[in-house]
Amino acid sequence: MLDYKTLKKQDIIQEPPLDAKNQTEPAIAFLHCMDLIDDFLDHIDISFETYCNEFVANWMYGYTLALQTVGVRTVLFCISARFTEVSRFTHVPTGATICVLPASKSYLAYRAVRRKALSFYGAREGQAFKDIQDSNVTRRSLLTRFKNLAQSLGTYLSTPLDLLAREIKREGCQAILCQEYEYARFDTCVLLGQLMKLPVFATFQGGTETHSLLEYPFRQFAFRNCTGLIIAPQTEIQRVRKRYNTPDAKIARIFNPIDLAKWSPIDRSEARAALDIPLDAKVVVYHGRIDLHRKGLDILLKAWYQICHARPKTDLRLLLVGTGPDTETLRQQIAAMQLRGVMWRNEFVNHSVVKPYLFAADVYTLPSRHEGFPIAPIEAMACGLPVVAADAPGVPDILEGGEMSGGLVVPREDATALALALGRVLDDETWRHELGRRARRRIEEYFAPDVIGKQLCEFLIRG
Repeated sequence: MLDYKTLKKQDIIQEPPLDAKNQTEPAIAFLHCMDLIDDFLDHIDISFETYCNEFVANWMYGYTLALQTVGVRTVLFCISARFTEVSRFTHVPTGATICVLPASKSYLAYRAVRRKALSFYGAREGQAFKDIQDSNVTRRSLLTRFKNLAQSLGTYLSTPLDLLAREIKREGCQAILCQEYEYARFDTCVLLGQLMKLPVFATFQGGTETHSLLEYPFRQFAFRNCTGLIIAPQTEIQRVRKRYNTPDAKIARIFNPIDLAKWSPIDRSEARAALDIPLDAKVVVYHGRIDLHRKGLDILLKAWYQICHARPKTDLRLLLVGTGPDTETLRQQIAAMQLRGVMWRNEFVNHSVVKPYLFAADVYTLPSRHEGFPIAPIEAMACGLPVVAADAPGVPDILEGGEMSGGLVVPREDATALALALGRVLDDETWRHELGRRARRRIEEYFAPDVIGKQLCEFLIRG
């Protein structure tokens, strides 16, 4: 992984000083939800250089493009333990500023203490909790609560409020937008907004649970004093209304935008030739994180077995694109089930790599058990692919109207239902193409950057 001191010397991504133009444009400050950007990058195994130059697989990219269509500038504020001073870089795909703030000294001290404490309890769990082993609270659950409490405390401490306030003011930001509201970073930003007299908003990207009891009173404060929430799934809107008594005026139902230009058509025969897939093969594709349970990939493998068993003479291909924590488990299951036609690109890839796989396919599938508001099926629909997906949160909102929106929604954890729906699409070419046209039209009408940009501007700036 690239050394950060070396990275700062690279002119290709170093952000130039602020100019007069930047000061006159409306600007929004974006804040990620994790303690440190370092943890996120390490988790997906990419360097900060790659993040600046190539990374587009998150909410920030889409929101930035959408707001640019209405003349609003965005600044992504990241917090890092690998920087010792405020540093600015350019996110090359969008031209947006990435402002990296060094983590506070109190957080660095806390992190060192936490690491030792968790190591101690992890190594001597039996000794540490022997006196409560007969109680209703198990040793494992108590340790989990301790870890969750430590995580919440860390996020509160990690935000260098003085630096953040100074740089937000320097960038001329008119509002703060947080990734997720069920994270401690949101609470901190609402407090900062109160002090700076700035409106604070948050998006929903999948977080639905308060991490510890420590967060509960601060979360109540944040929901009462924030300016607004951007939530796409109807189920999550209902949860927030009930749990936090949030008035409707504070909630905007706005979808995550997608850059349609990135998914402009490429020739299907060329895409298949590049991947060595015959033109007459029937192809299903999944791209995303290899997280076996959350993404329902075990269900997909069972469904694929049924599809292949029902069509012994058909050339069938299952394309898997992505990597994650369960790669070895997935590999073992594919081998144990002796599945045919599985082609897996096991690596983190950007859209230019994913694109040929999508255009080579006949149908996209998302078998997830849990989602927030998934971007992968939206990308597939932008490529004109019909979608067969499990009814995880967010999916019914993307495919509102079901077949009229270009897809089929099946029950979660039902491999047979998934297999039948995929088979139905694969076996009917005329209907498959019609679903693909409907999918692309759905994206153009409800997810295009210019459409979402107007909605975001109205809510964040003019509201």
